[in-house]
Amino acid sequence: MTVTETETITTAERRGRPARPARARRRAPHRVEARGAWLLMAPYALLFLVAAAIPIGYAFWISLQKAPTMVNPKTGFGGLDAYITAVTDFRFFDTFINIFTVMIIWLPLMIIGIVGLALLVHASPGRFGNAMRFIYFLPGALAGIANFVLWVYLLNPSISPVAFLWQGAGLTNLKEVVTAENLPFILTAMLFFQGVGTWVVIVYGGLNGISEEIFEAAALDGANAWQMAWRIKLPLIRPWIGYAALMNLAYGFQLFLEPYLLRQISSGSIDAEWAPTQLGYAFAFTNRNFPAAAAMSVILLVITLAIGMFIVFRSGLFGEEEKSK
Repeated sequence: MTVTETETITTAERRGRPARPARARRRAPHRVEARGAWLLMAPYALLFLVAAAIPIGYAFWISLQKAPTMVNPKTGFGGLDAYITAVTDFRFFDTFINIFTVMIIWLPLMIIGIVGLALLVHASPGRFGNAMRFIYFLPGALAGIANFVLWVYLLNPSISPVAFLWQGAGLTNLKEVVTAENLPFILTAMLFFQGVGTWVVIVYGGLNGISEEIFEAAALDGANAWQMAWRIKLPLIRPWIGYAALMNLAYGFQLFLEPYLLRQISSGSIDAEWAPTQLGYAFAFTNRNFPAAAAMSVILLVITLAIGMFIVFRSGLFGEEEKSK
């Protein structure tokens, strides 16, 4: 027994209550913190269980079943048959080539635009910076169907305010503009203007979290605006950049509405199963093969998680505080 514990016991005996060792007293705050942490995590854990874990488990279970047919309407355990059906479908690799083409064009432009505009706004304090931040955010207010309607108006050579560009390229109607060859660039433009403003505000918040003392020290060392942005701001907001890349990556793999509606307005000038999500939809509601549709969702999940984990580790997302300790 240590001297501290002996003093604790002696003091407790004088006060007429049982003694409690100092080690137990040290554990008490940690238990309170742990209970508080679990209490704060409970709503998220419940939401994750209901909206993510259970659906993922159910999709995986369905993907291992055997799809009923006219010859054999019975279902049961089918092993990897659904995955084989999905991967060997003649449209499978084409859908992933299409979506990766969009990602290769859109994601780098998105990240460069987000970071560049956020740095410009942060370097322009005062009313001008606030006004520009609001202007950049405006396109993000037109999300979903509103954004799509706006782009239909811009892409239609007969009513578009930039009709002279389409006519100069020899395009006279919407079907000639919305083609399989042009679709990656059209989707890149739609997704960029829809999301860049929102992410500029988020990354700008990360820049505001950097201590002013760091900038003052760099200025005293003779750093100019370019060196300040490249050598100080960019490394410190790397987790924010990783977060933006991660969320946009997840959104890109879920593309369904835009190519689906573009096909409708262009009288079928692009394939009905242009994206992996559309192929999964076709498996479920055209072929009535729900196990193959579930297999497509699991494959998409695995690919997204693999690329997402690479981004997380490379960007230091969720790990900066531990490294600093």
